[in-house]
Amino acid sequence: MLKPIPLKEDLYYIGVNDRTKHLFENLWPLPKGVSYNSYLIKDEKTALFDTVDICYSDIFFHKLEIALEGKSLDYVIINHMEPDHSGSLGLLRNRFPNVQIVGNKRTADMVQGFFGITDGVKVIDDGEELSLGKHNLVFHLTPMVHWPETMMTYDTYYKIIFSGDAFGTFGTLDGGITDAQLHPERYYDEMIRYYSNVVGKFGSPVQKALEKLKSLDIKYICSTHGPVWTLDEQIQKVIGIYDKLSRYEGDEGVVIAYGSMYGNTEQMAETVAYELAQQGIREVILHNVSKRSHSYIIRDIFKYKGLIVGSPTYNNKLFPEVEYLLSKIEGRDMKHRYFGYFGSFTWAGAAVKRLAQFALDTKFEVIGDPVEMRQAMRTDSYDACISLGKAMADRLKLDK
Repeated sequence: MLKPIPLKEDLYYIGVNDRTKHLFENLWPLPKGVSYNSYLIKDEKTALFDTVDICYSDIFFHKLEIALEGKSLDYVIINHMEPDHSGSLGLLRNRFPNVQIVGNKRTADMVQGFFGITDGVKVIDDGEELSLGKHNLVFHLTPMVHWPETMMTYDTYYKIIFSGDAFGTFGTLDGGITDAQLHPERYYDEMIRYYSNVVGKFGSPVQKALEKLKSLDIKYICSTHGPVWTLDEQIQKVIGIYDKLSRYEGDEGVVIAYGSMYGNTEQMAETVAYELAQQGIREVILHNVSKRSHSYIIRDIFKYKGLIVGSPTYNNKLFPEVEYLLSKIEGRDMKHRYFGYFGSFTWAGAAVKRLAQFALDTKFEVIGDPVEMRQAMRTDSYDACISLGKAMADRLKLDK
């Protein structure tokens, strides 16, 4: 029998783990699963912070009933309306008909739209407060992190920020709930992947949200995915990760993303990578777009400054998986990347022209001369790939 986990004297973790779902948002792989986090404060008034995916509502309600110990549920705070967090809200209202649903105006609109609920909804404004007794909640609206209704709730007593999806990660919580109970290092790459895949487009709103948090004394971060952050050095680290990613700042390194039908374009990618290494660039990541989920490629593009894309011409266009990847990059409004590109063709070339248009559309800084190879690798195309690799390495070294 699963029980709620006490985090403090009157604060309980009542989230669940999902080790079944293959794709988050039906897009992003979940090899390590994902958690849906929910929390309960028991004071003179009781407050629940978000619910969970409806698929796990039975476990969730079992934990909630145990934690309440017969007390009524007074409030449910909705920091984010995405169904992996609000999915059990309708069932919650059926079980607790007098519970007040707390959220901002956009939240209320979505509560009506998803569940047809209009009564018992308390609409709050930015900076408004709600007293539970010794716990005082302050609401901070953070629109577009990463839906228009998203907000964060700050508990002044324990100095907790209930942050919604912000600072969350992919990956289940395997025994430990807090960063002090596990090795947090294993979640960092999954935090970057979560941010780049789900939140990545909204760098400017994230920066505005972080600015709001600067005035708060934060001792705990309770996100809706991943560990509860309690250690000061970890809190500073995860806030720093979000700050860096939302500024689109990358480390020294290069992602080479390529498509290849029969290996010729792949040889170009290998040659460019070889020269980058020869020039002292240690972080060089090659991704075959047909083999590697775009989820991980996008993560790495957020991590590193250099991006080189290669594609054969396919039906007088880009190789389909390359084109699909580029559309995802454009959809995230990526900035501050150094971009190189190469392509191949057999009888009529189009890939290089289309990659040139992508560079114009994204306003990436183009590095080196693009390489276009007809049919197979020869000395001239080999040398041109070497030159492209060197040009990218030289540009990266200028930032040191």
